[in-house]
Amino acid sequence: MLTLSLLLFPILAALLVLTVGGKQAKQIAFVGALVELGLSAYAFFSFVPDATSQFGFDYPWLAAGSIRFSAGIDGVSLLLVVLTGLLTPLIILSGFQHNYERPSAFYSLILFMQAALMGVFTARDGFLFYFFFEAALIPIYFLAASWGGENRIRVTFKFFLYTVFGSLFMLVALVYLYFQTSSATGLHSSAITDLYNLKLSATEQTWIFWAFFVAFAIKMPVFPFHTWQPDTYVESPTPATMLLAGIMLKMGVYGVIRLLLPIVPEGVALWGTTAIVLSVIGIVYGAIIAIRQRDIKRLIAYSSFSHVGLMAAGVFSQTTYGIQGALVQMLAHGINVVGMFFVADIIASRTNSRFLDQLGGITRTTPKLTVYFMILLLGSVALPLTNGFVGEFLLLAGVFERHTILGAIAGLTIIFGAVYMLRMFQKAMFGQTSKLTTGFSDVSGSESWVFIPLCIMVFWIGLAPNSFLKLTEPAVTNLLQFIK
Repeated sequence: MLTLSLLLFPILAALLVLTVGGKQAKQIAFVGALVELGLSAYAFFSFVPDATSQFGFDYPWLAAGSIRFSAGIDGVSLLLVVLTGLLTPLIILSGFQHNYERPSAFYSLILFMQAALMGVFTARDGFLFYFFFEAALIPIYFLAASWGGENRIRVTFKFFLYTVFGSLFMLVALVYLYFQTSSATGLHSSAITDLYNLKLSATEQTWIFWAFFVAFAIKMPVFPFHTWQPDTYVESPTPATMLLAGIMLKMGVYGVIRLLLPIVPEGVALWGTTAIVLSVIGIVYGAIIAIRQRDIKRLIAYSSFSHVGLMAAGVFSQTTYGIQGALVQMLAHGINVVGMFFVADIIASRTNSRFLDQLGGITRTTPKLTVYFMILLLGSVALPLTNGFVGEFLLLAGVFERHTILGAIAGLTIIFGAVYMLRMFQKAMFGQTSKLTTGFSDVSGSESWVFIPLCIMVFWIGLAPNSFLKLTEPAVTNLLQFIK
């Protein structure tokens, strides 16, 4: 019943926020998110490292079609459940320094989003996965469209159109797969484990591969399905950007691992290298664009696009290294990118500018911000003993094992990442102060409490990676049996 609690509690908390409203909205939302963090932590520390699904439930949903409301947590989903539980209260806390209009609606949408994300990462039924996959789009759309920047309507419409269009391909594929299943009673099934056992022809697997790939590639995003991402990240309010980059893009990577790889292994064998090539192009392209950016928020957006390309390439390598690396890197990337966007928000709110050439000298009056910024930056550039190193090392090992040349090119992400991240730090924090940064105040108490857990996780994952990898390894090994 723990999984059911993880799904229902954010919804109840969101309804309470809407009911009470007013100035108490963000405090109630934060407390509700902390309770959800406690449930996620319990799942993490109580999880038995094997290949089974744990803490689950299974109820009839559409009984006539044998479609069930079934969810649980296994090693593939565990780290993403923890990531969602950890980041949501920090994202809410990061908004305490801002007075958003209609706060009850704003913070309730974040909690509804959390519930949908938990549903995606725990669903054991194909149609339930699709339901939550689409449900997650609704809160983030309204967050971006209602509280975003000047171009929010045009940008969010493009984002909505891209993601809905892509998801329709997945729905068609799921319906087709559903009708290929059968049982002793003659009923069809949409249970994910039943979809794994289907015997499909190479032709069927090819078109199903592309139907799933387009849906997940748009969400991640992977080149050339990425054009919605930078503008959406920049125009959205910072908490919405954090949700998008920190958690929502992980739905695409997770979907590839959970559905695409084990259901259509022949399709992956035929087209997996093509997917890796597109991912590697995204790594290099995103990094080069990031190097050329003046806008901090846009720079971090392209950085995220580049990093997720490596995750996608690692997953399509179909190796233990690649999939293990993707799982731990999704956790690490979520932590780092949320911290980096919070740094950008603090700088922008104090200076009314996000442009590097208008900043400088901030470190002179901000010892705490400087330390937090540097820790998160070092994690982002994969310095050994930080969280980014563990995932990127495994991902590169997986890609290199599958294709040596593509692995070598993918390795450029470390060099490029150091270039644009250190350039951003140097221009914003060092040098002479400008008229905008004179008298720049250091982080406050509530701001520090956003950074401290993130920095702890940077070192925990980097220094003790086995405490996470041992939980995912049995499930990954079991999953690979369906792929090879």
